Formats: sequence, structure tokens, C-alpha cells
Amino acid sequence: MNSKIWLSSPHMGGTEQKYIQDAFETNWIAPLGPNVNEFENALETFLNEDKFVSCLSSGTAAIHLALVQLGVRNGDEVLCQTFTFCGSANPIIYQGATPVFVDSETETWNMCPSYLEEAIKQRISKGKKPKAIILVHLYGMPAKIDEILAIARKYEIPIIEDAAEALGSTYKGRKCGTFGEYSILSFNGNKIITTSGGGALVCRTKEQKEQTIFYATQARDNKPYYQHSKIGYNYRMSNINAGIGRGQMEVLTHHVNLRRSNNAFYSQIFENLNGIRLLQEPNSDFYSNHWLSCITIDPKEANFTREELRLALLENNIESRPLWNPMHLQPVFKDNLFYGSNISETLFANGLCLPSGSNLLEEEKNRIKSAINSFLSKKA
Repeated sequence: MNSKIWLSSPHMGGTEQKYIQDAFETNWIAPLGPNVNEFENALETFLNEDKFVSCLSSGTAAIHLALVQLGVRNGDEVLCQTFTFCGSANPIIYQGATPVFVDSETETWNMCPSYLEEAIKQRISKGKKPKAIILVHLYGMPAKIDEILAIARKYEIPIIEDAAEALGSTYKGRKCGTFGEYSILSFNGNKIITTSGGGALVCRTKEQKEQTIFYATQARDNKPYYQHSKIGYNYRMSNINAGIGRGQMEVLTHHVNLRRSNNAFYSQIFENLNGIRLLQEPNSDFYSNHWLSCITIDPKEANFTREELRLALLENNIESRPLWNPMHLQPVFKDNLFYGSNISETLFANGLCLPSGSNLLEEEKNRIKSAINSFLSKKA
């Protein structure tokens, strides 16, 4: 059988081992050290908006600490995009608060501004003004940021910007990960760059960054002994993981270009085919890193379903995956409020993520193209 083609596997640049070796040689095997500091500096330079970055153990940890610092607590409500990974929503529960889910719009697949404002108005009318909004840039595609920021300012509700999938994407020339009161990055193994496991919280001020590090290192008071006046967490990134991150920053732009070329590759395959839509930028304001290239399939027009294509690829040992199953459809959140229609449900029913790794070889692309074309010819 042919070797497995993965959806999005780690892609090393070649210099990561040098920084890891430095950590071993200098005995910085801890959740602090030169690699952590330099990785944070590299991210701050890349984002280029006078931001302050704290590297953590995961993107989920970053969302949690953003909620902590915004004062979200038991009984509060937080508006959250429903079409996302559970890591966007679960930290709301960690704080004893309640997620209220908001549907997507059809252009970017991200939070719909109209449904967002509807949700805010209705919750305020019930005496439950939301404490925060969690906005996600899915699959690297920037959300409709201007419209959403305007609504957030109008009602004075802070935004937590989940840019876990969107490092290297921009909106009107500004990097995703710089728009929120707090913003989130992820370096999980499948992301555009990886630290094996890890994430970061992007802060507006140096004070916020210092407070993040305080909470991420068990909230230890400034004493010569262990004293804790607040509840803290073991969320700081290790110097080893940060060493991988330093090497990965050297190839970030290259990885973005490769992922975007994958999207162009799929654009050629599906060009002029009825019932298939490839997720692409609505206009020149949006610049996606195309972390994952995704399609939706109208079964009536295309004469086949998402699942039929997924299984055909699987038969060729090619991994693909349905789009996110909306949070309001998850058993754990089945009783939570939802504002919207059936947009995210339809995306889940008809959408497919295609192999998109920056390390896809030309021969692998040829296999993917051949498998898709063979399937399409049988359905013609």
C-alpha cells in the first residue's frame, strides 16, 4: 500500500535541533530560559503591533488565562463561535461560566456579525450582558474583523481573538493575533509552525504579559518562600519546546507560502466543477495562510457527498477530515443557547478538510489529484 498522506503533519525547518541542543548544554531544562525569551521576542517582532507575547503550554491554556484576566467567573456568560474546536469553548466552563454559541456567515465561515449582535441584544434584555466574545479565524481565514470589532466596541464587550489556526494570516495588512484585547496562538503538532505542543497569549501591555506569566507559573507571590494569594496554573512553555519554536519561526513565512500554494493546487482541481466550493478569500482585505484547504460539496449539484469523497481518499491512504462539528451540536453543550440558523450545521454536513501540510511532496500531490479525479470520473 502507498504510504499515508496526512492531513497536516509537523514540518521541521532544520535548525530546531540546534536550539534544543543549546538548552541541554546549558541545562535550561525548565519552563523558563533563553529559548522561551527569544521565541517570545521573535513572535512579537513578527506580529509587529507593539504586542507582548507569553508562551504557554497550549492555545487552550492561553484562552483560559485570557478569561481569568478578564474577570470571567461563575455565573457569567461568554459568547463563543460555535463553528470551532472545543478548545475555544472548554475554558469558559473551567471558569464556571456559560458558553452562548453564535453561528457563522457563509463567506469566511467565521462568526456572523448579525447573529453576534442579535445574541448581545437578547442577552442584555435578559439582564445577562456577556462578559467576553471569543472570535475564531477558522482554517487560517480571517473573520469579518471590522464589523465584529465595531459591535464589540458598541456594547463594550472585550474580544478574545482565537488565532490558533491563523498565524501568518492578515486582515487589511494587519496580522491576525493582534486584534483582540487578548489573542491566542497555537503551536500544536498540526499547526503552521509547531513546538510539539504549545501556545501563546498575545497581550496589549507589558503588565498583562507579566500577569499572564504570574498565573501560568502557579501564581507564586514575590516572596523568598512559597506564598499564593491567587489560584495559579502550570501553563508555562518549557525551554525545550521553545527551542523548537525558535527554529520554526525561521521557516514560518515559507510554510505560509507552501500552504497557500496547496490551496492554489486544489483550486485548479475543482475549477469549474458544479457543487464544489473551495474556501478562499472573499476579497483583497483578507489574506489567509490557508492552514487547511477546505471544500464544501452540494450533494445535489455535485452528485456525491462529502462522506463519499472522504472514503474514496481513505481507500487511497489519504487522510481528509470533516469540518468542525459545531459546539452547539456537541452532547456536552446540547442545552446551551445558540443564536443563528443552520449555516454551521450545513458546513459540517457538507465540508471536508483536504491534505494541506507544508511538507506535501509533488508526488503526494499527484496521488491526491489522481485519487480525486478518479473518484470524480466515476461520479460523472
